[in-house]
Amino acid sequence: MRQISLIAAIALCASFLAAHKVTPLSIKTGLWEVTTTTAASDDSMLPAGLLEKLTPEQRARMEERMKARQADVQKTTITKQCLTRPELESGVLFRTAAKSCTWTVLSSTKSNVEMRGDCVDQGFKTEVRLLIEALGPEAAEGSVQFSTSGKNNNATRASTFKAKWIGPFCKNP
Repeated sequence: MRQISLIAAIALCASFLAAHKVTPLSIKTGLWEVTTTTAASDDSMLPAGLLEKLTPEQRARMEERMKARQADVQKTTITKQCLTRPELESGVLFRTAAKSCTWTVLSSTKSNVEMRGDCVDQGFKTEVRLLIEALGPEAAEGSVQFSTSGKNNNATRASTFKAKWIGPFCKNP
């Protein structure tokens, strides 16, 4: 009876590990150019109830700043990133993987990876949803959604990215 329980426990552990293993995307390692577009929610950066506590003059200035920021909520950046084999096997690609995050593989194939990251940093909890699709060996695209809460403040951000392979060698900075 003990032997059957041990075999069942080993099989359960093996299936758990297999379900959480990342199948590397079918893309090349080396230098990639990544174009990222990020947008923040327009009302998420203020702590709840802050506007009610301000004087009328302070509130007017804050609302003016918020309107100005709404016009500039979308930001696009282009970076060059080195993709190594270990990074490819981790599944967290074209993003900086914070040490405070624990990643869970939701699904993983040679063409798609979906992961959830749970992060805690300086009293803030962030849930990250990462989706990456390999469009071919030299192209990929994806999206990242962040939802942060803590210290009477909730924020959501979303970004999309397109990545294209430049070459097999990465230059050291």
